[in-house]
Amino acid sequence: MAVKVLRRRELTVWEKLYIPQIVSGLKVTTAHLLRNLYLHSAHRLGLLQNRRAAVTFQYPEEPRPLAARFRSRHRLTVRDDGTPRCVGCMLCETVCPAHCITIVAAEHPDPNIEKYPVRFDIDLGVCVYCGYCVEVCPEDAIRMDTGILDVAAYSRDAMKLDIHELMNPSLRKPLLECTLKFPHKCRLAGGEASR
Repeated sequence: MAVKVLRRRELTVWEKLYIPQIVSGLKVTTAHLLRNLYLHSAHRLGLLQNRRAAVTFQYPEEPRPLAARFRSRHRLTVRDDGTPRCVGCMLCETVCPAHCITIVAAEHPDPNIEKYPVRFDIDLGVCVYCGYCVEVCPEDAIRMDTGILDVAAYSRDAMKLDIHELMNPSLRKPLLECTLKFPHKCRLAGGEASR
């Protein structure tokens, strides 16, 4: 079997300088800039309302609509008696590519349930939100459907969720408490004003 050698043509000096690519990229960027400037100016004057311009979401005040399959912060589902549905099988801890889940299991007093988690921690600072833990859970005990997006914190330890915060996602307060009328008077969850 013969080896076929392909010869590629040499680039010209003009092509080596990448000037045509730079010019075409700037042309596209300038066209988008001028189009959006024109449409936003026309919208301000009440013209061309049927033409859509670039969309800006004013985030905390106007939350962006989330898809049904969007993966947000984790939560543990609970049984009717208030205990977690997790049976401590360690599948989510094993499958996690970031190794952010820590589970300590113990024997359950109910003979129908083999184990239960004494400790269930997730480090959100390490989590990559891949959703493998949700897919692998045989009891549908862990979900990522809280819709909570603000997971910012001032320390790494504050990014760790324990079993109580996972069972009650509303326990953790947002980092900033802002009002719509006075956004410059945002207050930290602790109380003092920031700015």
